[in-house]
Amino acid sequence: MWRAIPGPIVLMLGTLLSAPAQPASAQPGTNSAQAQLTEYFKAEVAEIANRCLAEAKTRSDWEAKRPVYRQQLLEMLGLWPLPERTELHAVVTGRLEHDGVVIERVQFQALPRLYCTANLYLPTGLTQPAPAVLYLCGHWRQMTNGISLGNKTAYQHNGLLFARNGYVCLVLDSLQLGEILGVHTGTRDLGLWWWNSRGYTPAGAEAWCGIRALDYLCTRPEVDTNRLGVTGHSGGGAYSWTVTALDDRVKAAAPLAGMADLQSHVLDGVLDRHCDCNFFINVYRWDFPQLAALAAPRPVLIGATDNDPIFRLDSTIRIHDKVRRVYELYGAPDKLGLVIAPGQHTETPELHLAVLRWFNKHVKQDTAEPVLAAPKPLPREQLRVFDSLPEDAVNTNAVELFAPYRPAEPESADQLRAELRRKVFAGWPADEPSIRPKLAVRAERNGLRLSVFEFASQHHVELRLYLLERSGTKRPRAVVLEILSQADWTDWFGTVGAAFTNELAEELAGASNAEISPDGLARLKAQLAGTNAALAFFAPRGVGRTAWTTDEKALTRIRRRFMLLGQTLDGMRVWDIRCAIRATAQLHQGTPSAIVLRARGDMAVNALYAALFEPKVNRLELTDLPASHMNGPDYLNVLKVTDVRPTIAVISAGVDIKQPGSK
Repeated sequence: MWRAIPGPIVLMLGTLLSAPAQPASAQPGTNSAQAQLTEYFKAEVAEIANRCLAEAKTRSDWEAKRPVYRQQLLEMLGLWPLPERTELHAVVTGRLEHDGVVIERVQFQALPRLYCTANLYLPTGLTQPAPAVLYLCGHWRQMTNGISLGNKTAYQHNGLLFARNGYVCLVLDSLQLGEILGVHTGTRDLGLWWWNSRGYTPAGAEAWCGIRALDYLCTRPEVDTNRLGVTGHSGGGAYSWTVTALDDRVKAAAPLAGMADLQSHVLDGVLDRHCDCNFFINVYRWDFPQLAALAAPRPVLIGATDNDPIFRLDSTIRIHDKVRRVYELYGAPDKLGLVIAPGQHTETPELHLAVLRWFNKHVKQDTAEPVLAAPKPLPREQLRVFDSLPEDAVNTNAVELFAPYRPAEPESADQLRAELRRKVFAGWPADEPSIRPKLAVRAERNGLRLSVFEFASQHHVELRLYLLERSGTKRPRAVVLEILSQADWTDWFGTVGAAFTNELAEELAGASNAEISPDGLARLKAQLAGTNAALAFFAPRGVGRTAWTTDEKALTRIRRRFMLLGQTLDGMRVWDIRCAIRATAQLHQGTPSAIVLRARGDMAVNALYAALFEPKVNRLELTDLPASHMNGPDYLNVLKVTDVRPTIAVISAGVDIKQPGSK
């Protein structure tokens, strides 16, 4: 049962007031480091959510910002500048009639050799151009005998239903699950973190395919190009939002179960269940209502079910309420609808009815009651477009079309810093680091003095700097600051812990596999002997005493949360290292005349970028340095700005760099 509520909101009766279940994977963990991480994520989400659409106080405010926001969205999707609208090379590979509906098997190229497969549903007996609907498919794999039929075959009911109601409907395969299989889960499942560095998201590829599908519909004489609608469920709902935001040819949209806000994704754990195709590269630090609002004031019906575990009802309502403010600026709150049906993550008959009514009103300009009886579905094999797949297809490696590897050659350190700050490290705090290290522990033993200093690099990011000197040292001439990875941390604790086990009891929890090595301590003493220098050691967030997890899947979930907040874990470690450099410079009343920064592996890349921003570093010793971000740490968009080798070339003009064992 369901009933209509007066006004723009339509509620389908169900368990509307029931509390949604908290997913088991929602929180990274429960120990103190993990608790701090959770608080960090809460604060970052709140900051972004509070800023979302806050500048749109008047209609003129919004209209001034809207073109800027659209360009930002294009950038974050990897679509700026827009790709060339190349020839579609559209081909109809087959045609059949089925119970009053003509179905065509269609393929076209969204970019050269990027093949899109679709089914076009046409009402029989058309005498004039008809309104058209682009239906975008979600994640529903359709395979037979190891051959992909395209997920369009699972959604044929929608094409048949729209055609039965007088619409031309193009049901478009997704890039991942079309007849030529692509990839949507690069960071979630495959460890392709360089997608972040290249600025690639399959959300951009899907958006472009959707835009080109509209181009194709506009070539068809059966279509009234002034009456176009877009809809889809789940992943298709997500693409519906993006295509509508980017293409004003869409006169009305009905995205179903395709969007959640940052609170739901990051704090409630919804992110963990979604493909990368749901997300832009969030360098401008958006919350998702900002994308949704780009549709205003065009008619948009937001569809949901009341017990959907991956696009939760509370999130859907928050998005609706925030976007509604923009529609109210236009005096058009009736152009934004909300329909809620009972059920879980499914496209229910109640949603079908609401969408048809919405499109009848706003696309067809017809208030006739929809026809809900669709013809019986066809065997899936009859809807397949290709008898054999084109040999030149690049669908599987679409990243090369949308985010090719073309790092720039920076002209100067100043230019590189500015570009990195704007396009790569925009998730850093707005102000430069202001660090006040506090002495927490001091002990002397066996001719060595250990001093432990504490500081916060950000809210809820409490870190320690460890200074090791010969007993009696007052003002070291230089400090060698070593940046520790998790493996380095374990080795370091095994060395220093031989002398200071009691003082480092808290650190022991982050180095449970450490083997105490008296010989290692002797080597450190020998390294300090006869010098007026000190050794400092620093583990950035997520390493050592602040380690959150050793489980790779759990760490993947954490890293994806950072990405959705417009950061990356290693990008924020660069910030932590910057803070540690400044803390080191303040020790002994700022008397060290030289700071040597030492690191290995991926952490050496983080140290390299920290040194670019911190002029107090005199020397870099970088061991086993990865040659590129393709196999090193990921920062958002960095490979659109630079790579490891060009960055070294810029820094080496003012800093001595040694690279033993570099890759």
